[in-house]
Amino acid sequence: MTKVSTTSRRITGAARLAIAATLLVALIYQIVDKIAHNDLEPSTYYTLFTIESTMIAIVVVAAGGVLALRHPLDPTGFTYARLAVTSYAVMTAVVYNLLLRGLPPEGYVGPQWPGELMHVWFPIYIALDWLLAPGTPRVKWRGLAVVASYPILWLAFTLIRGAVDGWYPYPFLDPAGGWMTVLTYVVVITGFVLGVASLAIAYSRVRAKVS
Repeated sequence: MTKVSTTSRRITGAARLAIAATLLVALIYQIVDKIAHNDLEPSTYYTLFTIESTMIAIVVVAAGGVLALRHPLDPTGFTYARLAVTSYAVMTAVVYNLLLRGLPPEGYVGPQWPGELMHVWFPIYIALDWLLAPGTPRVKWRGLAVVASYPILWLAFTLIRGAVDGWYPYPFLDPAGGWMTVLTYVVVITGFVLGVASLAIAYSRVRAKVS
């Protein structure tokens, strides 16, 4: 990889820190708003994939900001985490906007901007960060295992919990419509997130080769 300019890394670092802070504010605002309207159920809210992946993203993007300000290149280990966050964000945006947007709301409906930030604007930013940010090293294909690990654990926990208490966070995971339907959605969504990760890995390898 060619030498990365200090200025471009500083811009990247500042942008990452700003985005991480904005995402944190949105998450806290949503939580406080739900508490104020007696609508926060921790056992369900904090087990939503969007919320958990957002909390992971805040940590990873903030760490990426600090690394960009201090080092000319991102460490390979960190880049695997960044790959995972990017894949989850893109998948979340696609699933939400294709399957969940427009569904009748249940209970209190708060301000929409935190959800729009998590489901639309942050995924756009993190995808652009992967495509354009300087200092990204060549990623090995083993990164697919890193990407797959958290969604598999989350899905296993969610289905086991649903079998126990009957609560499923998303309608396409509810076996009331048939397990074959659930399996189809799981396979398609898993294939999509691994497809996104594969494209991201391939892009990093081509970019490193031509740089």
